Amino acid sequence: MTDGFPNSTPSEPAGDAPEGAAPEYDDTAIRFLEALWGEGFLSPGGPDEVRRVVTDIDLSGSQVLDIGCGSGGITLFLAREYQPAGIVGFDVEQPVVDLATKRAMQQGLADRASFVRGAPGPLPFPDQSFDVVFSKDALIHVADKEALFADIYRVLKPGGRFAASDWLTSHDGEPSEAMRAYLAAEGLSFGMASAQRYEGAMEKAGFTDVRTVNRNAWYREVARAELERLKGPLYGPVAEAVGTDYVDKNIKTWTAMQAVLDSGEHCPTHVFGTRPGSKAN
Repeated sequence: MTDGFPNSTPSEPAGDAPEGAAPEYDDTAIRFLEALWGEGFLSPGGPDEVRRVVTDIDLSGSQVLDIGCGSGGITLFLAREYQPAGIVGFDVEQPVVDLATKRAMQQGLADRASFVRGAPGPLPFPDQSFDVVFSKDALIHVADKEALFADIYRVLKPGGRFAASDWLTSHDGEPSEAMRAYLAAEGLSFGMASAQRYEGAMEKAGFTDVRTVNRNAWYREVARAELERLKGPLYGPVAEAVGTDYVDKNIKTWTAMQAVLDSGEHCPTHVFGTRPGSKAN
């Protein structure tokens, strides 16, 4: 992913990284994450986990925003499988937006899927622009959850739906020593918060039908398998692509992440809400 995990995240949404800073998801990070999760996927779970997030949402004929689109795999998957009228992938990093745009053209989806790079901060879209706002493990990069959800609410049409997966913690306040070690290993601009804070920020923004689903049990085992693959069959091919030092660093990161997944402090979570009102005919 570029927006959720260290070297395990898709791309980033309107995040907190300073304008002009070096990208956190550069070509090396993209190649590494795609080797682990599949072409275009910078967060775990692949198409199956995306399907779980949108299972109750009708995307057909809708205008959709994908915040933190990364290198475009999920945006293009949604465009192909769910037939929205249009889908915009948004990210704050130019390398992933460039790659996503290239892939949309290669896959014949440029008429339906487009990609926009914008500076961290308010989303660069008019009020009430989208029927659905989606995000996959990218909102972790935004520390101010209250401002984030107020802005997502702003760009949704009345009756619009929000559906996302993100990396949360089990509590707010000071992280444990194990979590501090994991965050240091990641080295990314994470602004993690609890499900209670997400729900409160969404309700304050005006969302109804707010709901969170803890996915720790699922990713705890998936991450364990990812770590074994990195140590085993993937080590050689990935090291050839990105270098042994980079793979070794990420093995340390995944090891630190496993500790906070096992303790339950790290909680990948699905997040849902609705902007009240009636959809226009």
